[in-house]
Amino acid sequence: MIKGFKSVGKIASSPYSRFCQPEVSLKMNRLIYRILLAAVLCIGLMSTAQAENPRVLMKTSLGDMEVELFADKAPLSVTNFLRYTDEGYYNGTIFHRVINSFMIQGGGFDADMVKKQGHAPIKNEAKNGLKNARGSIAMARTGEPHSATSQFFINHADNDRLDYPSFDNWGYAVFGQVTKGMDTLDKIADVYTVTRRGMKNVPEEPVFIESVTRIGN
Repeated sequence: MIKGFKSVGKIASSPYSRFCQPEVSLKMNRLIYRILLAAVLCIGLMSTAQAENPRVLMKTSLGDMEVELFADKAPLSVTNFLRYTDEGYYNGTIFHRVINSFMIQGGGFDADMVKKQGHAPIKNEAKNGLKNARGSIAMARTGEPHSATSQFFINHADNDRLDYPSFDNWGYAVFGQVTKGMDTLDKIADVYTVTRRGMKNVPEEPVFIESVTRIGN
């Protein structure tokens, strides 16, 4: 009986019995870690999909452009632009100021060069780090930094001088980028312009913004 007891004691104190439980726990920990990691990655992918930047399709009389809007960098400007978009405000307006190798500006006048009434001005977001590079879209404004309403311009060239701090310690707020239709931008920039109703650089033949609509992400 004593030998049997000692034999049981030896089994209980064997290397296998000593390390079996920690080894099982380690495997369980690894499994739990993998499950948690998979869950975190899944949530991250869902968050990325939800946070995808909005896009719009701008149809013009000279072709279409797709524009990605940087809501993370310029939330006020993007919200403002989408408000006008959703209201159909831009439909039927024109690019009323076109300067080749500089920019094309629109979103505020109809074909008769009558200015449309917009909403209240928004805060200038030019300090967001985005650049007035070729193909970027920015808020147009007067000499007052926080005067932008509906009008915007698309840079036809790299216009570093418009970036913050620019010439007035503010600059012009970029809020998006043309991702498709750069050929349309070039066509518009290449039109012949005249002076009309005291405004220079107006296309002789109106270039219409037929519609601006959201693109489903």
